[in-house]
Amino acid sequence: MKKALPIGVENFEDMVKSGYYYVDKTMLIKELLDLKGKVNLFTRPRRFGKTLNLSMLRYFFEDTGSVEKNKQNKELFQGMKIMDAGEVYTGQMGQYQVLNLTLKSAKRESFEIAYYTMRAEIASEFDRHRDMVEQGKERLTKKEYEQYFAIADEEADKSFHIGLIPVQMTLSRI
Repeated sequence: MKKALPIGVENFEDMVKSGYYYVDKTMLIKELLDLKGKVNLFTRPRRFGKTLNLSMLRYFFEDTGSVEKNKQNKELFQGMKIMDAGEVYTGQMGQYQVLNLTLKSAKRESFEIAYYTMRAEIASEFDRHRDMVEQGKERLTKKEYEQYFAIADEEADKSFHIGLIPVQMTLSRI
């Protein structure tokens, strides 16, 4: 039976669960871990799978705060090459809070509309981790806790969103 081509599919979970044809690119995870870069830049032409690869990274690295959901995410990688790469790599699975942002939503008619669209997307990503932040509340300062929820609730001012320095502080402590 032929598999369908995943034209327009950008979500790794949808790709795997729907049984689309997929060229296993999970060794990108190993490559990223081996390079140990502080910042990684993914440059590919349009429609070359950047968003899908970032989605794959999210499902691999993200600790969702739910044992069951983390287990489901791990099952997505069964039969993929990364699972044979060794414990040093698979041990990183489900260990981090991941913010998954795409600039696709920022392509708008004006800066103001793009700004508010990105602000909503950032807030949505913060909100996905709300329960984990609540559970790890004691590891945050009161200011970090308040800043986190100001972003999640779209109440942070423009200068705070542009800087995003407190975001790094908050997520590294959770």
